[in-house]
Amino acid sequence: MSLKARLIRRIARLGPISVADYMAECLFDPEHGYYATRDPLGHGGDFVTAPEISQMFGELLGLWLAQVWMDQGQPKGILAELGPGRGTLMADILRATQAVPGFHDAMAVHLIEASPVLRRAQTETLAGREVHHHDSIADLPEAPVFLVANEFFDALPIRQFQMSDVGDWQERQIGAEDGDLIWGLAPPAPLDVADTYTPGQIVETCAPAIAIAEEIGRRVARHGGGALIVDYGDAVSRGDTFQAVAGHAYADPLAAPGQADLTAHVAFAPLAQAAAPAQAFGPIPQGVFLERLGITGRAQALAKSLSGAALDDHIAAHRRLTHPGEMGTLFKVLALLPASAQRPPALEPPE
Repeated sequence: MSLKARLIRRIARLGPISVADYMAECLFDPEHGYYATRDPLGHGGDFVTAPEISQMFGELLGLWLAQVWMDQGQPKGILAELGPGRGTLMADILRATQAVPGFHDAMAVHLIEASPVLRRAQTETLAGREVHHHDSIADLPEAPVFLVANEFFDALPIRQFQMSDVGDWQERQIGAEDGDLIWGLAPPAPLDVADTYTPGQIVETCAPAIAIAEEIGRRVARHGGGALIVDYGDAVSRGDTFQAVAGHAYADPLAAPGQADLTAHVAFAPLAQAAAPAQAFGPIPQGVFLERLGITGRAQALAKSLSGAALDDHIAAHRRLTHPGEMGTLFKVLALLPASAQRPPALEPPE
């Protein structure tokens, strides 16, 4: 039985489901889930992430983590990544930090990954380095943690609430009709929101993201270390950002459950608040962050050994990562550090 047929049968028995339940089924179902059954990355997959675009991205993030490690007295700890994809980002981090004295000896590599397919890919990419896999961030050792999460939070299940004409909030739900999945609204229910909204506007909430940010903040505040969260989104949630991508193109999120990647924009301000007492820096645009870390100088150095199509691809990769019309503005960077830590490289305190 297909996942779509199973969802329709479930809705017929139990009633409409939330967007969060739908995302969880479509992405993580052991038999039909998108992440459980395939490698979605790269030109042969459905989307390309920053580490797949250029090695420069991972190199600069790795050197940022190494600088934070040095600023905190070079403790023994763990180098962790949430949702590591094929392991490309971690490989670039490890290569760039190889020349930092003592960093590799002080760090044990820990990866949080639910997909069996991607776990195998990560093990192959990081061959020669001992890697510890975990299902949850809660399974990490209690130690200073130097953590990166690139395009991880956008895949966590969200709930959506729409303001009615009289100012009530109704949760958007997914029902079924004539063999297809359809949108609907639940009865009005209270919703605590900090900002002002108008009728028809949609707010998205993500309880799993808040829980994970709390856990990162707790570990950083208690043991030391630092975290970089990189994703597309903005400070607060405003509007419908739920989307599906298949074959590098946008698709109808309800059309083919389990066959497309489902994501939503990340609201960074709630993550920063949840991480307290760790202090938050940012979010700032990805392009600004990478430029402050010296990506243009790195790009020029790499370009000296390139020509023809390879040089053209390299120039395009730099533009894609940094230009406001590409990933430079839509993607943001948030850093979490202990309350006693000095200001980290390339990031300003929140306004």
